[in-house]
Amino acid sequence: MGSIPDPGDISGELNPPSFDDFQRQTSLMTSCTLLWKELSDHFTSLEQNLQKKSEALKNKFQTLDHHTKESLGVLKKREVTIDGSVEIALGKVEESREAALIALLKGAQDGEVDDSEGLLLKLKSFCLKMDSKEFWRFITARKKELDVLRAQTPEALAECVDPAKFVLEAISEVFPVDKRVEKSERSNDLGWACVLVLESLIPVVVDPVLGKSRLLVTPSVKERAKDIAETWKASLDQRGGIENVKTPDVHTFLQHLVTFGIVKEEDVDLYRKLVVGSAWRKQMPKLAVSLGLGDKMADMIEELVNRGQQVDAVHFTYEVGLVDKFPPVPLLKAFLRDSKKAATSILEDPNNSGRAVNLAGRKEQSALRAVIKCIEEYKLEAEFPPENLKKRLEQLEKAKTDKKRPAAVPANKRTRASNGGPMPPAKAGRLTNAYVSSFPAAPTFIRSPSHTQYPAAVPAYPYDRPAAPAMYGSRSPPANPYAYSPEAAPPLAGSYPGAPINYPAYGGYGNGMAPAYQQAYY
Repeated sequence: MGSIPDPGDISGELNPPSFDDFQRQTSLMTSCTLLWKELSDHFTSLEQNLQKKSEALKNKFQTLDHHTKESLGVLKKREVTIDGSVEIALGKVEESREAALIALLKGAQDGEVDDSEGLLLKLKSFCLKMDSKEFWRFITARKKELDVLRAQTPEALAECVDPAKFVLEAISEVFPVDKRVEKSERSNDLGWACVLVLESLIPVVVDPVLGKSRLLVTPSVKERAKDIAETWKASLDQRGGIENVKTPDVHTFLQHLVTFGIVKEEDVDLYRKLVVGSAWRKQMPKLAVSLGLGDKMADMIEELVNRGQQVDAVHFTYEVGLVDKFPPVPLLKAFLRDSKKAATSILEDPNNSGRAVNLAGRKEQSALRAVIKCIEEYKLEAEFPPENLKKRLEQLEKAKTDKKRPAAVPANKRTRASNGGPMPPAKAGRLTNAYVSSFPAAPTFIRSPSHTQYPAAVPAYPYDRPAAPAMYGSRSPPANPYAYSPEAAPPLAGSYPGAPINYPAYGGYGNGMAPAYQQAYY
């Protein structure tokens, strides 16, 4: 018989743990440790993110409180200064009313205005009587006196009882819609006069206490100005769209918005397109900032560069302080390279064979003046010396003068005794159907030389190396008239046709002549 196990002996029921069990437990502990670390890192990251967001919210609240306090301060200041501003405005209105009554009693003194003082008195007379029609006729008839008008019109407008209303009535003949019955090519463009009057109104309507932050324009006049702006926008389709609208009309519209403080945020894209389309106007960079396009200026400059309007881009960069991002000298040199290509295409165009040299020469002169003007205006002489540009310009002007000089006509020894006309050739009577006119012979028109002959009298000008004597010995001069370095190429805007013309003098703020750089785009 087998032995009976002892109930108290339990050693047979307990098996010692195996190595596999130990490995499983070790793996489980490792997984738990990694999971704990992962969870710990996750919660730590959440805590840090919450802390950062909390700090950001705290900063925003502080900024909001600061802006709120500033806004409340400004509002309080505006409220406090209303009485003073109104009192000053009423005083001016009373003075203007009394002066207008005196002027009406004395009657207008008609006569020629022969000096600036007489011009000012005449302008003041119209403003005192609120005679906007005569004021407008007087302004538009004196375009040649633009400098004097620009200086004295603000002083004259200050005599008006309601200057803002007076200006709207004055320009209503041509803005927002031209209502004239009779038009002529010479007097068709009166945009210069509209811009002049609108610019002159700004210093008159600014608040005497707060300045430009508040304009003294009555609500009814401001609503009328808004209606005028909407009418102009609605007429864009009739004008051929944004791409075809005339630059003087664009300038007048944008100046109208700035003068009356009626810029709309939802129309920013429209303003941008209009500004870029008329970027060559000297005032456009300032108008762009006033229209709230400052944050879009970098993109606008890029667009101008891509369109080959590097000179305009330089003006925009200086207006908004982006010179570091868009260095001016490389832009000007790129403009010169583009100009070289445009000039070459003109010279090689068979359709312009008779006038290619003339067109290329005129565009080169305009472009050189543009770059020289830009260099001098922004003091870039150290980075881009303009001496070679000026020499090239002088050479082109001299060549143009020499070309216009009439050629010597050889004397005809055989003259008709009866009327002084030319005698027929000696063998004319022997020729069949020979016809000899008794009138002087018509001048012979000689076709312009080809572009390979163009630079013979005008040597190319280098920019980055000293000029060498233009000597070729027995060899012919180079065939390419633009054989100078790309940096020296004459700046042209190939996409703009025609010869340079003198644009109306309102193209600049400080002088009566259009900036020379504008000629590169005509």
